[in-house]
Amino acid sequence: MEAFAGCGGVVKSLNTHTYGNGSETIVLSHGYGSNQDVWHYLIPALAYYFKVLVYDLVISPNVNPKLYDPLRYSNFSGYAQDLTCILDELNVRNSVFVGHSMSAMIGCIAATQRPDLFQHLVLLAGSPRYLNDTGYDGGFSRVELDSLFESIQSDFSGSLGRLKPETALSAARSVFLTDNRNVLPHVHVPSTIIQSEKDIIVPESVAFYMKRRVGAPAKVIILKTQGHFPQLTVPNLLLRVLKQTLGIKG
Repeated sequence: MEAFAGCGGVVKSLNTHTYGNGSETIVLSHGYGSNQDVWHYLIPALAYYFKVLVYDLVISPNVNPKLYDPLRYSNFSGYAQDLTCILDELNVRNSVFVGHSMSAMIGCIAATQRPDLFQHLVLLAGSPRYLNDTGYDGGFSRVELDSLFESIQSDFSGSLGRLKPETALSAARSVFLTDNRNVLPHVHVPSTIIQSEKDIIVPESVAFYMKRRVGAPAKVIILKTQGHFPQLTVPNLLLRVLKQTLGIKG
């Protein structure tokens, strides 16, 4: 099996699953170093109100590693194309998209290309740029990122251990070194930006930066918690915030 040619086989190859029978679809998209299982606390509750769609990014350890093309995924556009392919193949329109970490910007890019696919973006612990810049606190200096890349290359653990070392490193470099800030003004789908009060990956200030830059109405919600994975550490709090955001009663 080789890298994707067009949209053929994306739904199956990226382990797409749906739960529930709601009239509206909510898409849950994970971040680097994890897979769709990161949503397991939220899926049963959301399935009462939505058709819940989950899938794995091509860099997930659950996906055939031969599908990873370093050139296609050298920036976030390849990931965004995978997302739009899935939604097109399943005839999904006007969805709610919840993107965690790198998937926040995957959703933003997809929304600039195909706004018809989305009615609302929920950007969870996302960032348009992780590297510090003049007047911008991304959370990491170049020295810190180089150290991170070195540790990825030399010491695999957890789910990363099932990835090829070259895939894990290539993906990490594209995630942490890509600058997607210029995408934000072209996002014309309303969004809610959800951020933990203390996140070692993304500074709280990034959430407000994104709110100022996006091209559609946006709201920031700061969770009174710590960590980069609120869907795992405080799922009930996150679920309550999602229900309020999306106007769900009960």
